[in-house]
Amino acid sequence: MPLPRPHITVDDLRIGWGTHVLMEHTTFQVERGTIFAILGGSGCGKSSLLRHLIGLEQPQAGQIDIDGVGEPSRYEGVPPFGVLFQSGALFSSMTLAENLALPLTTWTPIRGATARELVHAKLDLVGLGAFAEHLPGEISGGMKKRAGIARALMLEADLLFFDEPSAGLDPISAVELDQLILTLSRDLGITVIMVTHELASIFLVADNCIVLDKAAKGIVARGDPRKLRDESEIPLVHDFFTRSSSGVFANRGG
Repeated sequence: MPLPRPHITVDDLRIGWGTHVLMEHTTFQVERGTIFAILGGSGCGKSSLLRHLIGLEQPQAGQIDIDGVGEPSRYEGVPPFGVLFQSGALFSSMTLAENLALPLTTWTPIRGATARELVHAKLDLVGLGAFAEHLPGEISGGMKKRAGIARALMLEADLLFFDEPSAGLDPISAVELDQLILTLSRDLGITVIMVTHELASIFLVADNCIVLDKAAKGIVARGDPRKLRDESEIPLVHDFFTRSSSGVFANRGG
C-alpha cells in the first residue's frame, strides 16, 4: 500500500532579497494530520519561511508543493489553507460572527441562514458560541486567538498556519489554546504548521519540527522536539530546548 503523500514538500528553498540570502538549501516535508513546528532564535527566518509557505512572498530558488498541486500562488479560487496571524487580525469594528462570515462572503456564494449556521458551528467548536455578537475589543486575548482559529476554519481547510499562537497570552490561556490546537488536529485530521518559541507549547503539541539558525542560514536539526531536547548533541539545539523562558531564544520575531 503506497504511503500517503506529504501535505507539504519544501525542496532546496532559498529565501532572500537581492544579494542577501536569509536561508538556503532548505528541504523538509510535513506529513498529513500532524502538528509541525518551525523553531529557532530571533532573526533566523521563521516568519519569513511562513510567509513563503502561504504565498505572500516568492522564494529566490527551490520549490514549495502543497498537496501535490504546487506552490501556493498556483491555487485559484478558495484558498486551500487557513491562517492565524500573531495578533489574531480580527476586524475591530465587526462582531465575531461578522468576522467569521467574511471568508464565506469573499470566496463562496453562501449567505443568509446557511452562513449563520456555519459561523455558529465554528464558534461552538472553539468554545465561543455565546460571544457571536461581541466585538473583538470586548473579549480576552485568548478568546481573540480562538476566534481567529474559528475564522481560519470557515472554508473547511485541512491545513492551518499559525504564527506565534500563544504570544502574549497568560499561562492558563496558552494551555487552553494548545489543547484546542491538539484537539483540532487529532479529531479533525487537520495539519498544523506553527511558528513558535514557547517551550511548553512545543513539547505539548508538536509531532515534528525543524530548528533554524541564522548563522547556518537554514535547518540545523529536525525531528520530534522531545527527542531533540533529550538526545541532540548540537550545542545550539540543546540550548534552545533547555533554556529558560527568559533566555536569549525567547525573543519573538524572525
